[in-house]
Amino acid sequence: MFWNEVYKGTPPWDLDRPQPAFQAVIQSGEIRPGRALDIGCGRGENAIMLAINGCDVTGIDLAENAISDAKKKAIERHVNVNFIVGNVLHVDWLFREEEFDVVIDSGLFHVMKDEERPVFTRQVHKVLREGGKYFMLCFSDKEPGEYELPRRVSKAEIELIFSPLFDITYIKDVIFDSLLNPSHRKAYLLSATKSDLNSAVSSPHGECLL
Repeated sequence: MFWNEVYKGTPPWDLDRPQPAFQAVIQSGEIRPGRALDIGCGRGENAIMLAINGCDVTGIDLAENAISDAKKKAIERHVNVNFIVGNVLHVDWLFREEEFDVVIDSGLFHVMKDEERPVFTRQVHKVLREGGKYFMLCFSDKEPGEYELPRRVSKAEIELIFSPLFDITYIKDVIFDSLLNPSHRKAYLLSATKSDLNSAVSSPHGECLL
């Protein structure tokens, strides 16, 4: 499996610290103690940070190697995080509806295929409580390498995918830190709140979203 192979080594995004953009969200008080899901958590640095700051945290990732390492890391740091292996496109198989107060996504959305994006958005919407927050960090279209992976994402793309089911608070320019060119990769941070179910019944293209 591809992602397991990736985590046999150290991929560029696998820092030994949380992403600065999420540290800033914690420091600003935008994320407060509550039930949190780190979706595509990798080896767990962001999830562990949430737990240290008072959240009841679950981290989910498809890569068994990453989850195994995240569990060891949490034990070594004496932090309680529920790390599980699972497919982020089927999180409703693993969690109750409206189970979480906040969901964070560090570099997951920008690796998804076009057809996976609306599925993923519905999954995040289902597991967030009414008024719950979603924070997403992705490479922006301002980052050089338009045709390289991970994909560069525009503000327009983010709005198109998320606005049917979420009220967008902001899409701001931030840095996606990595082992390649540290502290210089251009990114967007999305802050969005789960919309009222009654107002989120279809996409701009007429697709059923619920």
